[in-house]
Amino acid sequence: MIVFDEVRKSYQVGGRDIPALRPTSMTIETGEVFGIVGHSGAGKSTLIRLINKLEPVSGGRILIEGEDITGYSAAELRAFRRKVGMIFQHFNLLSSKTVADNIAFPMKLAGIYSKTEIRERVEELLARVSLSDHANKYPSQLSGGQKQRVGIARALACRPTVLLCDEATSALDPQTTQSVLKLLADINKELGLTIVLITHEMDVVRRVCDRVAVMDAGRVVEMGPVSEVFLHPQHPTTRDFVLESESIDGDELQENLQKAEGRILRLTFKGESTYKPLLGSVARQSGVDFSILSGRIDHIKDTPYGQLTLSLIGGDVEVALKALEAAEVHVEVVR
Repeated sequence: MIVFDEVRKSYQVGGRDIPALRPTSMTIETGEVFGIVGHSGAGKSTLIRLINKLEPVSGGRILIEGEDITGYSAAELRAFRRKVGMIFQHFNLLSSKTVADNIAFPMKLAGIYSKTEIRERVEELLARVSLSDHANKYPSQLSGGQKQRVGIARALACRPTVLLCDEATSALDPQTTQSVLKLLADINKELGLTIVLITHEMDVVRRVCDRVAVMDAGRVVEMGPVSEVFLHPQHPTTRDFVLESESIDGDELQENLQKAEGRILRLTFKGESTYKPLLGSVARQSGVDFSILSGRIDHIKDTPYGQLTLSLIGGDVEVALKALEAAEVHVEVVR
């Protein structure tokens, strides 16, 4: 759906070129939810705004459905933007217009829809985002979650093929965040919409994304399926995000590992093996005693996973390692 070919972006500041996005090549597949995660200033907002040309590229090409959009004329750009919806962090609703009018606004701007088409589409979208009873309210009368639902409905008004989400949940409380993420996941599944979602929260990526790119200082430093990037991070920036999402202090973890005796392993379980009583049988086979230093069980999208950090003492550690690997558990020897 989207191809970045050596795309870069710089800003002129005081007569100097300041790079915001260094040469980047990547592909976003049709129908997937693609996450872009990074700290403030990493370049992720710049990257997403290049996709709908809110910002012009400084070099390279962006192809959407095989078409190079970087050289579009003003008329071509207006037609193209109808195919790309965008959801903003702070909603960007028009305070003087009702919920229904906010949703209808992009269709009226497009100038290609009849009044009947607009009315029917607004009713359909209000039902989809569960706001049918709020059509005549104004943004000031809505909660944050309701405002973001209006923003989502407005982004879908012209039936886009790509939906861009710029920190769409960072202004929301945790419970509201979960309901908005579920709505986005449902939209992706039901409409086959390609969603590009930027965030600074790895937990958001874990819940809805298929693949993720991690950005640092204008570069993509790691990219791949969420399960691989989340469970086996390679770059220090990615590891920091994963530790933050699990509320683990990296220094404290290292201190705990130093105090632990014996061999230290990090085990990763995926799918049904997450719930199997494996450690007990391994301990009986190998005679190894183990202590759990840290662990969690959760889901990456719809797939359950578990991660445990253990210290192993006594017995035959090699037998324990072979038994774990035979059970298709990913084993990382920490020490």
